[in-house]
Amino acid sequence: MPDHILSVAIPAATVLRMFEHLIRADKEEDLLFALWYPSQGVTRYTALIHTPVFPQPGDRQRHGNASFNPQYLERVCAFAMQTNAGVAFIHSHPVPGWQDMSLDDIVAEQKMAGAVSSLTDMPLVGMTVGTDGTWSARFWEHIKGKQFQRIWCHSVRSIGKQLNVSFNDSLMPKPEYRTEFKRTITVWGKQNHARLARLKVGIIGLGSVGSFVAEQLSRMGFENLSLIDFDTIKFHNLDRTLFATKEDIGKHKVTVIKEMVHKSSTAKQIYVDCIPYSIAEEVGYLAALDCDILFSCVDRPRARRILNHFAYAHLIPVIDGGIQVRFKEQIFTGVDWQLQTISPDRPCFECLGVYNNADVATEIEGKLDDLSYIKGLPATHRFRRNENVIPFSANLASLEVLQLIALVTGIAGVDDFGVQRYRYNPGIVERNVERTCIDGCAHVSLTARGDKDFTLYGQCKAAEKTRREVNKIGV
Repeated sequence: MPDHILSVAIPAATVLRMFEHLIRADKEEDLLFALWYPSQGVTRYTALIHTPVFPQPGDRQRHGNASFNPQYLERVCAFAMQTNAGVAFIHSHPVPGWQDMSLDDIVAEQKMAGAVSSLTDMPLVGMTVGTDGTWSARFWEHIKGKQFQRIWCHSVRSIGKQLNVSFNDSLMPKPEYRTEFKRTITVWGKQNHARLARLKVGIIGLGSVGSFVAEQLSRMGFENLSLIDFDTIKFHNLDRTLFATKEDIGKHKVTVIKEMVHKSSTAKQIYVDCIPYSIAEEVGYLAALDCDILFSCVDRPRARRILNHFAYAHLIPVIDGGIQVRFKEQIFTGVDWQLQTISPDRPCFECLGVYNNADVATEIEGKLDDLSYIKGLPATHRFRRNENVIPFSANLASLEVLQLIALVTGIAGVDDFGVQRYRYNPGIVERNVERTCIDGCAHVSLTARGDKDFTLYGQCKAAEKTRREVNKIGV
């Protein structure tokens, strides 16, 4: 873990509960403890704040500053041990902005770091919140003996209807002004641009929709993208995959899109990770956990099931869309495309009917890659209908990026477009913000638990076959 980028993520509903206690009308400091679960990707380790443990009478003293009594920490550690969780110590400062630590703060956290580490086998997480809701956070890493080192987090994320990120400017500097995104800043504003550009965005699927999403983000000045797709460019992709040409046939989609993103980027420097794996494989799965937000540009149920898990259990919002073309007697009669963002406080994919678990099981069994099985399905079956053309993909991608902007900035007073559906016939966009998860939704119950209970990655035969073919021909 010391080699990882460190971060903290919190469900927005939990943030509100803690704010009611920590941000006081009398401007004095206060404190509480919380339990957290880990989310570990390839390069990032995140503490997912799960359960606030509020002080009981006699647990703390308030005297302008605030301090806690030993029984409070003992009770929290016992709770953490029972639930296999880590411990976070959280307090408020009566000033705005990203908070540093006073000498008293450092001494207090250093003293409890050893006890927390030895009892929970996880590092103490320290957090401070300012009066404007800006968070700072650090992990206390064991060095040797009784020595613990403070390591600052790069960011703290609050996820619900909106994605609010407190960046550590010393580790993640604001982007420098560049003429290339002068007009982008004019529209979003300088602060919103700084919020957007520093997000690490993962794009799952780099075909007709994903390639357009990547192009838009690169031209908007985003600095860090992860491209995850095991597939290669084929002749039937050329009519709708941005940048792809005949010379790219047989190349991995992520490789082709990476080259073009570097050419079109307006950022001073853009970092692009290429992951030629399925998100259902460990490599792709863990790479996605490094991201602040994910675009779901896939058409298979298994990937959507995994992304649904990420949105709730790992607190990584997912923006998703799909296209359905309609024919009657082989004549085009219309097309719909639907998109939605899922995260805590929003309905999940399963409750929206975006996928069902029977289809997931069918895919895991390998039937969706079995031509004899597919040919045996009715011609109108959803697994056989994959028609699409570039105007559909381009429009859907643009609407998905607008959902990202609303989620992060709330610009023009909109933070949630709900479920949007464009209908070619009669040419309207419908919007539904009333949809919610069904009562007892299992995904909601897993919010901020990470992979504590299970993981969803495994074997993907289609991805393995594609990589063997690429290695064989040496593309």
